[in-house]
Amino acid sequence: MAGDITQKGYEKKRAKLLAPYIPQTHGVDPALQKEPRNQTPAPAATSAPSSSKYHRARSGGARDERYRSDIHTEAVQAALAKHKEQKMALPMPTKRRSTFVQSPADACTPPDTSSASEDEGSLRRQAALSAALHQSLQNAESWINRSIQGSSTSSSASSTLSHGEGKGTSGTLADVFANTRIENFSVPPDVTATTSSSSSSARPATIDIPPSGIVKGTHKGSNRSSLMDTADGVPVNSRVSTKIQQLLNTLKRPKRPPLKEFFVDDFEEIVEVPQPDPNQPKPEGRQMTPVKGEPLGVVCNWPPALEAALQRWGTTQAKCPCLTALDVTGKPVYTLTYGKLWSRSLKLAYTLLNKLGTKNEPVLKPGDRVALVYPNNDPVMFMVAFYGCLLAEVIPVPIEDAGGQQIGFLLGSCGITLALTTEVCLKGLPKTQNGEIVQFKGWPRLKWVVTDSKYLSKSPKDWQPNISAAGTEPAYIEYKTSKEGSVMGVTVSRIAMLSHCQALSQACNYSEGETIVNVLDFKKDAGLWHGMLTNVMNKLHTLSVPYSVMKTCPLSWVQRVHTHKAKVALVKCRDLHWAMMAHRDQRDVSLSSLRMLIVTDGANPWSVSSCDAFLSLFQSHGLKPEAICPCATSPEAMTVAIRRPGVPGAPLPGRAILSMSGLSYGVIRVNTEDKNSALTVQDVGHVMPGGMMCIVKPDGSPQLCKTDEIGEICVSSRTGGMMYYGLTGVTKNTFEVIPVNSAGSPVGDVPFVRSGLLGFVGPGSLVFVVGKIDGLLTVSGRRHNADDIVATGLAVESIKTVYRGRIAVFSVSVFYDERIVVVAEQRPDASEEDSFQWMSRVLQAIDSIHQVGVYCLALVPANSLPKTPLGGIHISQTKQHFLEGSLHPCNILMCPHTCVTNLPKPRQKQPGVGPASVMVGNLVAGKRIAQAAGRDLGQIEDNDLVRKHQFLTEVLQWRAQATPDHTLFLLLNAKGTPVCTATCLQLHKRAERIASVLYDKGHLNAGDNVVLLYPPGIELIAAFHGCLYAGCIPVTVRPPHAQNLTATLPTVRMIVDVSKAACILTTQTLMRLLKSREAAAAVDVKTWPTIIDTDDLPRKRLPQIYKPPTPEMLAYLDFSVSTTGMLTGVKMSHSAVNALCRAIKLQCELYSSRQIAICLDPYCGLGFTLWCLCSVYSGHQSILIPPMELESNLFLWLSTVSQYKIRDTFCSYSVMELCTKGLGNQVEVLKARGINLSCVRTCVVVAEERPRISLTQSFSKLFKDIGLSSRAVSTTFGSRVNVAICLQGTSGPDPTTVYVDLKSLRHDRVRLVERGAPQSLLLSESGKILPGVKVIIVNPETKGPVGDSHLGEIWVNSPHTASGYYTIYDNESLQADHFNTRLSFGDAAQTLWARTGYLGFVRRTELTAASGDRHDALYVVGALDETLELRGLRYHPIDIETSVSRTHRSIAECAVFTWTNLLVVVVELCGCEQEALDLVPLVTNVVLEEHYLIVGVVVVVDPGVIPINSRGEKQRMHLRDSFLADQLDPIYVAYNM
Repeated sequence: MAGDITQKGYEKKRAKLLAPYIPQTHGVDPALQKEPRNQTPAPAATSAPSSSKYHRARSGGARDERYRSDIHTEAVQAALAKHKEQKMALPMPTKRRSTFVQSPADACTPPDTSSASEDEGSLRRQAALSAALHQSLQNAESWINRSIQGSSTSSSASSTLSHGEGKGTSGTLADVFANTRIENFSVPPDVTATTSSSSSSARPATIDIPPSGIVKGTHKGSNRSSLMDTADGVPVNSRVSTKIQQLLNTLKRPKRPPLKEFFVDDFEEIVEVPQPDPNQPKPEGRQMTPVKGEPLGVVCNWPPALEAALQRWGTTQAKCPCLTALDVTGKPVYTLTYGKLWSRSLKLAYTLLNKLGTKNEPVLKPGDRVALVYPNNDPVMFMVAFYGCLLAEVIPVPIEDAGGQQIGFLLGSCGITLALTTEVCLKGLPKTQNGEIVQFKGWPRLKWVVTDSKYLSKSPKDWQPNISAAGTEPAYIEYKTSKEGSVMGVTVSRIAMLSHCQALSQACNYSEGETIVNVLDFKKDAGLWHGMLTNVMNKLHTLSVPYSVMKTCPLSWVQRVHTHKAKVALVKCRDLHWAMMAHRDQRDVSLSSLRMLIVTDGANPWSVSSCDAFLSLFQSHGLKPEAICPCATSPEAMTVAIRRPGVPGAPLPGRAILSMSGLSYGVIRVNTEDKNSALTVQDVGHVMPGGMMCIVKPDGSPQLCKTDEIGEICVSSRTGGMMYYGLTGVTKNTFEVIPVNSAGSPVGDVPFVRSGLLGFVGPGSLVFVVGKIDGLLTVSGRRHNADDIVATGLAVESIKTVYRGRIAVFSVSVFYDERIVVVAEQRPDASEEDSFQWMSRVLQAIDSIHQVGVYCLALVPANSLPKTPLGGIHISQTKQHFLEGSLHPCNILMCPHTCVTNLPKPRQKQPGVGPASVMVGNLVAGKRIAQAAGRDLGQIEDNDLVRKHQFLTEVLQWRAQATPDHTLFLLLNAKGTPVCTATCLQLHKRAERIASVLYDKGHLNAGDNVVLLYPPGIELIAAFHGCLYAGCIPVTVRPPHAQNLTATLPTVRMIVDVSKAACILTTQTLMRLLKSREAAAAVDVKTWPTIIDTDDLPRKRLPQIYKPPTPEMLAYLDFSVSTTGMLTGVKMSHSAVNALCRAIKLQCELYSSRQIAICLDPYCGLGFTLWCLCSVYSGHQSILIPPMELESNLFLWLSTVSQYKIRDTFCSYSVMELCTKGLGNQVEVLKARGINLSCVRTCVVVAEERPRISLTQSFSKLFKDIGLSSRAVSTTFGSRVNVAICLQGTSGPDPTTVYVDLKSLRHDRVRLVERGAPQSLLLSESGKILPGVKVIIVNPETKGPVGDSHLGEIWVNSPHTASGYYTIYDNESLQADHFNTRLSFGDAAQTLWARTGYLGFVRRTELTAASGDRHDALYVVGALDETLELRGLRYHPIDIETSVSRTHRSIAECAVFTWTNLLVVVVELCGCEQEALDLVPLVTNVVLEEHYLIVGVVVVVDPGVIPINSRGEKQRMHLRDSFLADQLDPIYVAYNM
């Protein structure tokens, strides 16, 4: 771990605190005492070897014996040892220190109490570190392997592996995930060459950063071997890349056959359907016949109803004890006699029926349902309430403590309006201000009735309850929680309640007056059946031991048995386990009185080990082996089977040792060969008296199983439940099952009840249960049992890491299959390595024993898993938290690469069809070639005066003479007041002065390049035109950010160098900044070219204004950083400038009486053209709003548009997003300020990407209320080769939208689908094609044209296309390819096209264009060089990012890139750091579900880390470089296995 956690602040603080106490180790350079971040991580020093005695002492308080089985533990150890032979290193997740937040319960525990690798280890670590730095490392492996300590033997044989290093031994990673099915790589993984290099460190979000050739911050003296090169020689910090390398090594190569000929887009074809294994075991036995229990004996004095039994004992044996309650310390506190129970139940029944309403309108009628809300430590009040309800003939519904939303569903479906409770309990319920009880979420309105004796009315002498013979009317409703977490009510009839009591009495051989000890919940299941119902039937005396007592005094139930000489005890494995733990405190207890120890969770196959362990410990205390009686129960079928007490001395029943692999196929196979994957199961006795049992297939029709097949146990008798209350559909499938034979015809006509238990009937009609339907995980057609997986997890030596028994296993459905998730509670003192190692070994163990992969393994802080009322783990809630991203794990390991085996086959490109064939194919199919054009420039009449002037300089001079006082520009400040204006004459004069300064001070010649470094404003425009007047070539550059020079100044320096600028024009402030000491730290300030500030210019007449000899001469250079991090400058000629301004003027109908508002960055592309050139050409007035002013006044742009009644406004996505997010909830404020946007005809977003429809649509919807027309918003499209290809303009049809199929898009095909189709993507047209512009869609490989609605590269031909790249070496081949390309086929005219580098398609619509023809719409899909090639398919990052951003409310922004064929997803977390790890599974799930891709690395970072350029585009390549150079300071990095 040392060197593997983001430790900046932590290390500093620690070093400071420890400095006085750390002796300087002899010979260690003090500078090495602190850990250098970008050098070799030191081998982690392990804690001192601990003896096994220590471990045993620790384990005493923590082991959950329920799941313990020595055989299984040995099996797991053996499996792990097998793994150990293969050496394989796993990358450990990287975590920022602060993320180690423990849950509030452990807030007092410092995060690092147990890991000795910190303080005792620090000196050893320094010594080791200096040694590591001095020796030259032969290979990376030597230190990767040390990053995780420990060995794969159990930790009692503690880590004393010798590495020849004396005390600080460090184990290897060899055993951590050498997955049996992984082949070692003989071929090195593919490291795809990357096109951009790494860049400088931290930076604010809106900056363009070009690549720089070197990594800043690598010291000359740093150890070369700690940096690894990526393919193009970029040094990359070793930590990240080595981890990725490790990850690649652990990912198995797909063993897949070669491809089919062609690929069909259909679910069946897309998902690999796992073929059944031909060797899988199949059942071979005959069809089973239903098994009968012994007949129910007829005892003459059995009562006709349970209420009659109560009446009998209450009147004849009034003094006999019925129920004893214990206090918190476990001492008896109150005994309820049969007389008291009868009299109080009678009072309650009378009160319920007669005293709650008026005589004419009683609140309760017989048959109504009533909720019973009683705490678990008050069995007496509960018993009175339960029998009171039975006597009143109302139906009691016992529920757990108030508050659960799902319980509300149960109450609603049962139509409950009344709740009974105790006074104490009522006081504890949350109240509103005026003292009413809070309405719980999802609950119906309830009336609360307190049942304490003092509030009950004594019944009149002549009042008698109506006790009829038991029939099929409902007696009570028991709730059950389904696998999904919904709560249902199982209705039990009075006859079933009575018959069940009779069957239990016979099976358990109860006799009057016996004492039983009940440790179970008395409100449901066996606790209710034995302790409340059968109890009364047989006049037993029950001692009820509440859960709260068990927590403080685990031995209390054993002491009660001893003291009261109890004959029967009702327990769960947990109680056996707790008693064994506390056994040392009590030497002299005797259990010899017990004739039955009923273990009620015998249905858990792991109960056998608890029973054995308990017997071996307590046999010396008189416990008889034959007294242990496991039983199996379920809410629907009630008691399914119970072992009868054995004859002393008779041999105990045998065990079944089953093959896990057989079980997963639903077949019983006795395991002989591989003892590692065996399951030992004990029987749960025989079928109940009077009952019948059969085994049916768990899914589909209830077909009887074969004798060697596992199925669902079904029971037929009068003793089961009768229905789920109010749910008729589910009831039919569960309570009225008629089994069928293999031919499908019914067997008999007796209905059976499905018990929800999986098992089989063994020899001698003994019933064996191997699991529950609710715990069934069906993965790729094989069945696994959650309990078995828990047991395997716990058998991995986990004492140091997790709490035994606090493990949840469930499955989630991801990508057409179930995936297993394991969640465990981590001890607060577990170190990172311990946890990681435990997790890795659990994965191996489960893989080895169950042959199934775990999709996700998460550790959460202690006490943070949702609990059931009796302290177990609430599985369905845990699953819900996991899926909602509210589980807050502190450690997580995802293994999608090993688990997800049903991904589609990777696409292999078929040999391309030639361009000629495509052309012919299109002709035959009657499809036109995909091309489109704007209006023809030549035919449009234009203002003669402008037509005469070929150059912008002439236009400005002409305007200065013709309309000297016409204002062209108006610059606003943050308050919205004009701070600067420029008329035609002022601009001309200012430009002249700047030109003369260039001649005088700069001594420049025509054709020299001049960098303009100005904030957005009129100064910039004047300097630009001044350069043109002087014949210089202007290069506009965004000024550096004063607060962040290190990140922004290198970009400026680079453009100055690349453009070979002879001079820099700027303001005084910026000039000082360029020469400042801070600047010197970032770049070499001594070698700037001449810097001229233009703040105070001499009034000097320019001798003459330069006129270029031809319009093809260069006018200006446009530099921009693309999203892939490429810095490119393009050359714009005078004729291109003229044509561009003219096209925009025509499209937007701009003339001198018009006003437009611009809120854009004016440094490159169309933004620059609109800000600096268009007004001079067309004469309209431009209101300039610098986008950064919006940060201090969000209303600025919209209020300006409203105030000046602007018809056309231009903005960037960043501006639109600021307004949408910042003003979205302030529309009322906007109205109050009088802001009205009904004047706006076009609101154009200037962009060079696929239109962001969701943003433009939400902007339109939000501001519709202040008059914005739904048709106003549109986007432009431009690229480096041509800055303005599309722009909506004033005439022509509205932009159209289409839905395309995402799956086809990945195959480079366009398939139009309907709205709402799954996997569809909404695309919008990017405005209308400008006049004079032609576009054609071309196959980028063959360079042949493609047909209508086909995807290809957009090529453009227009008079305003740039004339080439301005690069340092003028690389001709590159330029010719991008700017002057001919189609390979089918173009007789040999037109010269420029390649935009964007993918898109043209589609002919039904609309009419301005020319009268049908309108051709151009849809941009995305930049080619941004796309990710994964699995042979082409992905656009934005599609994956859109999916990821939707998954959790705390994801602020997200970006994806690939590295060595791994998909890396970076998400910005805007919530608290505890949520960081919640995002890992959510991100992995959504990308798998929607894009069929496995995420390799998930990086969680702080908001603002993803770099965004001025156009609001993400700079993914920079992010990638920063990630690889380890400069992101991530909160968490998860490496998916």
